[in-house]
Amino acid sequence: MRPMSRMVLVLALTLLAWGVAAWDAVRLQQQAATRSEAVRLQVAALIDLASRSRGWTAEDRGRQVNGFFNRRIEWREDMEVWLRLDYWASPLEMFDKGAGDCEDIAMGKYFTLLGLCLPPTSLRMVYVKANHEGRVQAHMVLAWYPHPNGEPMILDNLNPDLLPASQRRDLQPVFSFTAEGLWQ
Repeated sequence: MRPMSRMVLVLALTLLAWGVAAWDAVRLQQQAATRSEAVRLQVAALIDLASRSRGWTAEDRGRQVNGFFNRRIEWREDMEVWLRLDYWASPLEMFDKGAGDCEDIAMGKYFTLLGLCLPPTSLRMVYVKANHEGRVQAHMVLAWYPHPNGEPMILDNLNPDLLPASQRRDLQPVFSFTAEGLWQ
């Protein structure tokens, strides 16, 4: 399977397994109860964030979710965390380790924003070439489109600021995808 097709398939399957309903507080707590104390604490903090978000604008939700994951999840390569070259962790698996790579972190943000009622059509996973620390590397970010066909805001773990894509000159988009499709 081609890498792009594989990524779309992985996201689609993950959406089915960990979709919006998975971010329901009761279901999340039930799932967390079968896991480690670290997962239970992270889920409690996530539920707290969701309960506080009721009066927030969509931009505030994006900013808060971006910060939540950037502060709580240490970026580490899959080989360090999972002893595999490429592993797409579920949000609960990532919470258990307290670490994840860029895809794991971007997916955690994606599912959380879906759970906070941002429309699925406003969110896309974006595979980019990132100029980071003097070298170009493959990287994944989450793009949030406040307006259809408008400029997306970028949620990222390399740069913690929620910025419009035009202000992220360090990123060169390659393709973006959701469970619905793939865009180049």
